[in-house]
Amino acid sequence: MQKRLFAILLSALLALGLAGPAFSAERGPLLQQGKKSLFQRVVTHPGSPLFAAASEDAEKLREKLKSFSVLYVYDRKNGFLEVGPSSSAASGWIRESAATEWPQAMTLLFTERTGRMPVLFFKDKKSLETICASDTLEEDMKDIEAKIRTARADKSALPDLPVLASEPSDQEGAVSRDRFYLMPIKQMSEPFEGTKFLEVSSIDPGSKDGADGTDGNDGKGGDGKAKTMRTGIAFVIDTTISMKPYIEQSLSVVRSSFDTIEKENLEDGVGFAVVAYRSSTAKNPKVGYTTRMVSDFKTLKDRKSLEDALSQVEEAAVSTHTFDEDALAGVKAAVDELSWDDYYTRIIVLISDAGPLPPGDPLALTRMGSAEMLDYARARKIWLTVCHIRTPAGKKDHAYAEKAYRDLSRTSDGASSYMPINAPDTATGRKSFDATARRLATSLTKVAQATSSLKAPEPKLFKAKRENPEEEAARIGEAIGYAMRLDFIGQQRGNRAPGVVNAWIADMDLARLAADQYSPTVEVAVLLTKNQLSDLQRTLKIIVDQAERTKKTDSRDFFQSILSASAQMARDPAAFSARPGRNLRETGVLGEFLEGLPYKSDIMLLREDDWYRMSVGEQTAFINRLKSRITRYEEYDKDRSNWESFGAENSGDWVYRVPLSVLP
Repeated sequence: MQKRLFAILLSALLALGLAGPAFSAERGPLLQQGKKSLFQRVVTHPGSPLFAAASEDAEKLREKLKSFSVLYVYDRKNGFLEVGPSSSAASGWIRESAATEWPQAMTLLFTERTGRMPVLFFKDKKSLETICASDTLEEDMKDIEAKIRTARADKSALPDLPVLASEPSDQEGAVSRDRFYLMPIKQMSEPFEGTKFLEVSSIDPGSKDGADGTDGNDGKGGDGKAKTMRTGIAFVIDTTISMKPYIEQSLSVVRSSFDTIEKENLEDGVGFAVVAYRSSTAKNPKVGYTTRMVSDFKTLKDRKSLEDALSQVEEAAVSTHTFDEDALAGVKAAVDELSWDDYYTRIIVLISDAGPLPPGDPLALTRMGSAEMLDYARARKIWLTVCHIRTPAGKKDHAYAEKAYRDLSRTSDGASSYMPINAPDTATGRKSFDATARRLATSLTKVAQATSSLKAPEPKLFKAKRENPEEEAARIGEAIGYAMRLDFIGQQRGNRAPGVVNAWIADMDLARLAADQYSPTVEVAVLLTKNQLSDLQRTLKIIVDQAERTKKTDSRDFFQSILSASAQMARDPAAFSARPGRNLRETGVLGEFLEGLPYKSDIMLLREDDWYRMSVGEQTAFINRLKSRITRYEEYDKDRSNWESFGAENSGDWVYRVPLSVLP
């Protein structure tokens, strides 16, 4: 009936000559090849002007677009692209060479350099495939790296190699995590199981002051560089009743660490802090506290005041409401309340005999899960390490606690800084814990000693894991120190991501691949504006709240709504913000959005049948993870320091590389 009325009205308007352009077909962006609903998009390079026409002689509508502006493509002509920020209208022309094709919103970041080889940017996919098929892969990689290093040292052109560029070598330091760069994924191939080949560009916006001709902004004050590499180590200690045998030992580790500092003449180079935690006091105020700052960072000269504070720490007088304690509240208190700004290397050591309260627990203070809390800490460049004392009393909790703490201490190269300490009885547990914790603290304090100069460490390959907990503690401390030292050197040198227009990389370390080890060289993120992330947070909250209110969390509509939001954020965040409630399944384009994505979030990996086969408990756990991520998005919005403006006055247009792991 409505269609007939519309047709009658349109005929009448045409007869009167009033329909005009309003009823003509709207001119939209160009479609991606083989797609029916996905538009062509590009991301602009630093310093790109916007022209009124497809000509160098045309009027400049804008002298310089904001770096990393994501634009839709409406036309291609004479080496120019007609572009616009929305899919409703074009706004001008840019040089084709001033932008990179971007079929989705995914970008890459280099993983921490805990002993992996630098990423090599190959000229083409065939070159990458050839070297990966070589029987002498590891030797070939080392040979290429050596030739690149020699060429850089001599400031000469690269020899005839199958690579265009390389991530800085260990001797040169890493590309600092403080530096903002973009590595858009153009396409993906998976010729070998477990390893993806990615066609990428690499774009660095340049220096903060624009000295290199760009409008880069590293978001730092002054020259943006830390002057010294001081190390801050915060112990976050469970002080509930069951931890009584280990509390004093935990504190003695801090004391013995000061002895090491004094012996190594590190003085002001290392600071220690202590935060205690228990659980919610809502059910029983006699628990005393959920979190308490025992001491902010103290260096050797402040040792007495720290000792006085430590002497006041004791176990709780009563039991908490469950065996698991609010460990994540303790971590968040350490992140939020301690004075980290004076320290470049930042480490939290969590010590507990119980798992963390899950995000679904109504008494959990943070409402975040382990993965989200890790992301929260890493945004402040804080490394997390967990000493989990596995006692007989917590036997039923061990599997849950281990998974939660591995997620909490996971590093971007796929490993984790989780240390299980077996304690079949108190005496054995105390002995093992003491040896492990002291070994960890000793190796961490040596980080500062090793970074007294800008001389890079010798290249080192760390084994993925060691069975002996003491050796594992040493490995973790050395790997963290190594990675942070390379990061610091790279920051001092102003290392930039290699500038390449078109190249192929592997997402696994090829040297380790030769030994059948899978160690990621890159982690995946999605470039979002503040407004886009806010739209996602608001939409997910509405979907979850409505489903819980109507008791339809197991419904088809609920699953499809979450999946649609996830697919759109990975493909086209601007389109999602324009129509946040759009159900891609109903419009028949869900498959098109998901097909060809180089990486997928956890919900994108689920089929609808998988969702229906889940138990009530599994679905509840999934929904609790969504709630945890919604909470994390709220924290992103509060964090002004990590958003990059690139000259945009409206904070809603600032951008952030949000890890795919915290998207739905």
